[in-house]
Amino acid sequence: MPSYTVTVATGSQWFAGTDDYVYLTLQGTDGCSDRHLLDKPFYNDFERGAFPCYRWITDEKEVVLRDGRAKLPRDDKTQILKQHRRKELESRQKMYRWKEWHPGFPLSIDAHSHSELPRDIQFDNEKGIDFILNYTKAMENLYVNRFMHMFQSSWSDFADFERIFVRISNTISEYVMQHWREDFMFGYQFLNGCNPVLIRRCTEIPKKLPVTMDMVECSLERNLTLEEEVKQGNIFIVDYELLDGVDANKTDPCTVQYLAAPICLLYKNLEKKIVPIAIQLGQRPGPDNPIFLPSDATYDWLLAKIWVRSSDFHIHQTVTHLLRTHLVSEVFSIAMFRQLPAVHPLFKLLVPHMRFTIAINTKAREQLICECGLFDKANATGGGGHVQMVQKAMKDLTYSSLCFPEEIKAKGMDSKEDIPYYYYRDDGIKVWEAIKSFAEDVIHIYYESDEVVCEDVELQAFVKDIYVYGMRGVKASGFPKMIRTRETLAEYLTVIMFTTSAQHAAVNFGQYDWCSWIPNAPPTMRCPPPTEKGTVTIEQIVESLPDRGRSCWHLGAVWALSQFQDTELFLGMYPDEHFVEKPVKEAMAKFRKNLDEIVSTITERNKNKKLPYYYLSPDRIPNSVARCLRSNTWALVKVEKVTEKTKIEVWKLILDPLQQTDSCFLPPQPKTSRKIWK
Repeated sequence: MPSYTVTVATGSQWFAGTDDYVYLTLQGTDGCSDRHLLDKPFYNDFERGAFPCYRWITDEKEVVLRDGRAKLPRDDKTQILKQHRRKELESRQKMYRWKEWHPGFPLSIDAHSHSELPRDIQFDNEKGIDFILNYTKAMENLYVNRFMHMFQSSWSDFADFERIFVRISNTISEYVMQHWREDFMFGYQFLNGCNPVLIRRCTEIPKKLPVTMDMVECSLERNLTLEEEVKQGNIFIVDYELLDGVDANKTDPCTVQYLAAPICLLYKNLEKKIVPIAIQLGQRPGPDNPIFLPSDATYDWLLAKIWVRSSDFHIHQTVTHLLRTHLVSEVFSIAMFRQLPAVHPLFKLLVPHMRFTIAINTKAREQLICECGLFDKANATGGGGHVQMVQKAMKDLTYSSLCFPEEIKAKGMDSKEDIPYYYYRDDGIKVWEAIKSFAEDVIHIYYESDEVVCEDVELQAFVKDIYVYGMRGVKASGFPKMIRTRETLAEYLTVIMFTTSAQHAAVNFGQYDWCSWIPNAPPTMRCPPPTEKGTVTIEQIVESLPDRGRSCWHLGAVWALSQFQDTELFLGMYPDEHFVEKPVKEAMAKFRKNLDEIVSTITERNKNKKLPYYYLSPDRIPNSVARCLRSNTWALVKVEKVTEKTKIEVWKLILDPLQQTDSCFLPPQPKTSRKIWK
């Protein structure tokens, strides 16, 4: 009889050890061994850090674990192994059930609260994702909690907003505060801000935007007509049509809030920079819906740009961020748990990118975007408007729109020569290609031909679940019902891994940088859009902007959402050894090398830039959309500085050395103090 030496170890998470009995049975092609108790007398055999099965063992039921090798359904030859796969999926499908949260939404998990989720996908510490606690703590740490209940109380002027603005030298947020009024800064954000996905090349001026040559002639620099500029590809457009007809927030009877659905025309000047040349604040032209121009009175033009920035904020939060990263990632995650057993190579490949995704979304539905949730406090699309937006945006949620290079090309934004400062595009394509190369390497290890792809019933069930339940079976979505080739599978997996990691990072971690200066990203407007020119005053603009209370809730939110966690796992980091095979580990090493090269390229490009772009640097891209909201790793500390004439209170920011600063592009700093408030 042959003898075997078996090594068993436990995971390193808190409470991951066990004092229970653990037995081992070896299963082979000729049968199975007797059940053997794993026990060393007088030793704590299975303390934390010794047995990685990547599951919580929470009851007295028998748990059967496979060895670490990845297996397709065709690889399991014995009945007991086939039965194990089937039972695991049957059990998971009972736990991971689809549910419609709102009509027209992608289906989500059937759980009303975080505590109802399967234990394996819950956060280790639910307190870490308590939105109410973290937002409130963020406001306390930002020293703006004294304003948080001052709803209906307006600021005095733009300078008054600085009272809640945490300023750290040489960061994007401070640069935004200093330059937000400039047309260059306005245009730049469409390329590299936290919502760089809306701008497209204009091939024809829409009839609903009756711009004439006389209106924009002074903005054009090439001695061409507007029509000729369009033909040469120098005109771009951003249309917020989706906001047309969306109900504004009515949850506070003391504050009337407003939305607009503007159209913004932009121009590539001789420096190849994008600047605005015309803004219409409604979708239907008419005498009460003027087209605002750079040549108009200063405050007319400024207020028109503020309305566009506010509209951009709403689309970013609800469509770009919530729908197109979080909700879509949850669809991928639920389908994975329902249809791919833990032994499947694609489960092992995808599970790091689904980490806590269902948990963070469930908590958001519980506290953030629910009726009377935190979203209602500061946002003009709260109170149900955000639900209407998701329902309307579903028609544009297509498979091709999640294929990064394809979507960039479809918008006419793919030429580096024509648009040289579109770093979101440049870095995104590099990361996309690196992920795709990794996916191809893994696929070729386990799928020797297209026929093997076709016959993988678990893969096909996974793809079908996403189409039927996630995309609601809408044929126009373009999501495949099945995968027939290795090439198509590589693209499909790239869509999943890119969306859950890179795409989310690109639109999430710049929120404090670009939205902390309230006039640059107002979460609500308290006066209606202007209907005529020549009447706007600075007082009217300030009255239109959010009050003190809403400004503070907004600031706490964008701070909390922009932070990394201490134990963040970035792209290419796989500390859980789901794969044990040498070829896959070699593919992972190649992937990390490719990512390191991208990091070096981005770091070199960003040197000495006043507005560096780091959001798609792989060392700043978490594997999944979920992370614990961090707000208590730093503090504002008041010290007193005494001069000969007066005593001045100086506020300093004490940074945790492991914590990112308020701007994601800065490297971790040593413990230090910076003067940020005078």
